[in-house]
Amino acid sequence: MFSRFITCGTYEAIHILDLFLENKSDFTPDTIHADTHGQSAAVFGLARLLGVSLQPRIRDWKEVMLFRPDTETHYSHIDSLFTSTTNWELIETHWQDLMQVVLSIQAGTILPSTLLRKLSSYSRKNKLYFAFRELGRVIRTIFLLEYISDSQLRRTISTNTNKIEAYNAFLAWLFFGDRGVIGSNSADEQQKITKHLTLAASAVILHNVIELTRVLQELAVEGHEIRRGDVEMFSPYITRHIKRFGEYVLDISRVPEPLDGKHDLPESLLKQEPTKAKNGEDHIVETA
Repeated sequence: MFSRFITCGTYEAIHILDLFLENKSDFTPDTIHADTHGQSAAVFGLARLLGVSLQPRIRDWKEVMLFRPDTETHYSHIDSLFTSTTNWELIETHWQDLMQVVLSIQAGTILPSTLLRKLSSYSRKNKLYFAFRELGRVIRTIFLLEYISDSQLRRTISTNTNKIEAYNAFLAWLFFGDRGVIGSNSADEQQKITKHLTLAASAVILHNVIELTRVLQELAVEGHEIRRGDVEMFSPYITRHIKRFGEYVLDISRVPEPLDGKHDLPESLLKQEPTKAKNGEDHIVETA
């Protein structure tokens, strides 16, 4: 549905919301799962204003700051988790600006990645960036509190993030040429390779799903019980039946030619053809 080549050192979170503008399919997701690099405070804020639920699996999230509503609010048992307070005045002051930015994104005027890149480049001076970050801190605090209190949410996030990692491993398996290294410095070529890799992966996934469906249908016809829970455990990222280097067919009925180039053929395969020499006399030449 969406793929993007980004250079080394680029924070993945900046580009993760571009999906909702560049996705041309009929399916519109409302939840994004990612790892630590797929989130930041500003991205949490922008995602919520776009109506998207960002649910990342954050590494060492206990080191992430949690914000209490004000200095007077305290909580039993978990009060030590909160290290700062929310600046509601900053959010309220720039709320109209935040909404105008969201409307511009939804209208296709600007990509989220372009906006976040510009805001973060001038973050020390840009009050709008501070407002997005402050709102994101609130949203991320709520998310982390739900994460530690809801075991089903933790399982859902872990399951979907594992699917993402499995897909990344699947892409790496398909991208075996040049050991998976893109050798071109051209941005167009880099993006083209990324798109082609995604297309090849989608084709293999479609083939796997069709074959799995066919086998399941055959089992059902034979009287086997097909349970939904069992089918949900299947993965479309199967690779052991695929020959990445193609198929080499050997015809053992053919007799190879000798390595020295000389033919030792029976007389029946030889024919005589007369040719004219330079002096006009006929010569007999044996040809295979």
